[in-house]
Amino acid sequence: MSPDHDADADADADADKKKSYNEQVSHRFRFSVIITLVTFFAELIGGYLTNSLALLADSAHVFMDVFALLLSWGAIYLSSKQSKRWNTYGFHRAEVFASLINGTTLLFISWEIISESYQRFLHPETVKSLPMLVIAVAGLIVNIIVAMRIKDYSHNDLNIKSAYLHVIGDAIASVGVIISGVVMYYTDWFALDAIMSFGIGVIIVAGSLRILKESLRILLEGVPKGVDVHDVATAMAEISGVESVHKLHIWSICSNISALSAHVNTKTDESVEKQKVLSAINQMLTDKFHITHTTLQFECSECEASSIIEPLEHTERNGDAHGHHHH
Repeated sequence: MSPDHDADADADADADKKKSYNEQVSHRFRFSVIITLVTFFAELIGGYLTNSLALLADSAHVFMDVFALLLSWGAIYLSSKQSKRWNTYGFHRAEVFASLINGTTLLFISWEIISESYQRFLHPETVKSLPMLVIAVAGLIVNIIVAMRIKDYSHNDLNIKSAYLHVIGDAIASVGVIISGVVMYYTDWFALDAIMSFGIGVIIVAGSLRILKESLRILLEGVPKGVDVHDVATAMAEISGVESVHKLHIWSICSNISALSAHVNTKTDESVEKQKVLSAINQMLTDKFHITHTTLQFECSECEASSIIEPLEHTERNGDAHGHHHH
């Protein structure tokens, strides 16, 4: 069996696996969107009827949950589309844009909540605490259900992680609303409603800033989180047959796909040996650093090249290429 045939078979297997994954996630997102939307309307109407700013603030957070889930769901669909001639990496960046929109919108919502909570604290208003408490408990139950359904998919996907953080933040907010409802029911200390609303606003700010930071890191093609350039260069240089590594660049295509390009100075100029070195480097990068898209340019040992290891801040030369390999 030829190497090209093996590569095609592996590509087909990866495509089928990705399709199955997307179908599973989409099913869970569909269910999550429906019950979260019901919760949003329940808290919005309940907050208006009970005059609870905390419940209204929580409903705003729930609406952002719906927004986040819809964006993430749409991004999953777009990321499954095949790449085009004008878009060779496909639509993987769609999920990053979805996360960026989520984080930005949350900042605006949180500012409104914090401003209104300050006014309500200065001028407390009566809150119907018992109905507020019942609705908040129902909202917490829904948040727990949604979080459990998407948790397993949130570890390695920024898009799903952003939606998951929305839901977790809202669950924490719901707990706060429940506590304030109990306290107000027994003490009539209605200023607590404003204090809790302020706390919800702070939670939203913290979550949105975290999402924005990770999204911007990818959009600005920063080094993937948890990856050290020097460690990667050192590991590559330790591969048998490698003299040095320079002109090393590492960036993220999306939250779970990292790419790398580098010049590799080898001890031999024989194509067979270079192919072995290429395979060893790619295997190591996948296993140790989860870098799956690589472009490596090989150079013979006689070529003068500065290593990124000694020092990292090397002076790049132009026109010293002897070969190009793409994996």
